[in-house]
Amino acid sequence: MTAALVTGGGSGIGRATALLLGERGAQVLVADIDEAAAHATARAIGAAAISVRVDVADDSSVEAMVATAVDRFGVLDWACNIAGIAPDPKPFTEHSHDEWQRTIDVNLSGVFFCMQHELRQMSAQDRGGAIVNMSSGAGLVPAPGQPQYTAAKHGVLGLTKQAAQEFAATGIRVNAVLPGQTETVPMRAYLDALPDNGERMLKRLPMKRMASPMEIAQAVVWLCSDEASYVNGDSLVVDGGLIAR
Repeated sequence: MTAALVTGGGSGIGRATALLLGERGAQVLVADIDEAAAHATARAIGAAAISVRVDVADDSSVEAMVATAVDRFGVLDWACNIAGIAPDPKPFTEHSHDEWQRTIDVNLSGVFFCMQHELRQMSAQDRGGAIVNMSSGAGLVPAPGQPQYTAAKHGVLGLTKQAAQEFAATGIRVNAVLPGQTETVPMRAYLDALPDNGERMLKRLPMKRMASPMEIAQAVVWLCSDEASYVNGDSLVVDGGLIAR
């Protein structure tokens, strides 16, 4: 049975990914800084899932998360690094140092810490594996009013490419998903903070709607699966055609 972990698994895209992995027959470690939310997701999956609290910005917390997965499942085959935060949008010069640092710590350093421990474990197993990192459309184009978010999500793509090339010969694949506007609580809060409650942004979407978390999760799980066995170092945009490149 495939063993997987999902950070940010307590809500939104992370929860949808964990649920889909469970539905597809994987054992799943659901990790989130909100321990109760992680537990609720694991309970919804059933006996094949466990939950842990993790702060991805804390390297020792991440190390313990991976160790827990291996202690329970014996191996780690897939890792979905989805945990992230989004700062309130405001002019570039008005973001504080603390706002900058917290976003970078979670969205960029957190992915780096997760990848280090996941890659060490997968390499030691000598059975390949797959890692999927959560970037964003902001990994390609700026997120209005969120310079630190834009910088972090660009950085996730760089980490993804670096690891994909370095570990390709070991059978470990590393890819990233770049979702567009997705109907999650943080996205709704972001839109509500914009003029006209973000309605002008929604009108720009080619499909005239946001994605559901499950639509993004399906892309994540596909990249993990053998159906994507020759996909490595890729940045898969799932945004309904907003960034056509």
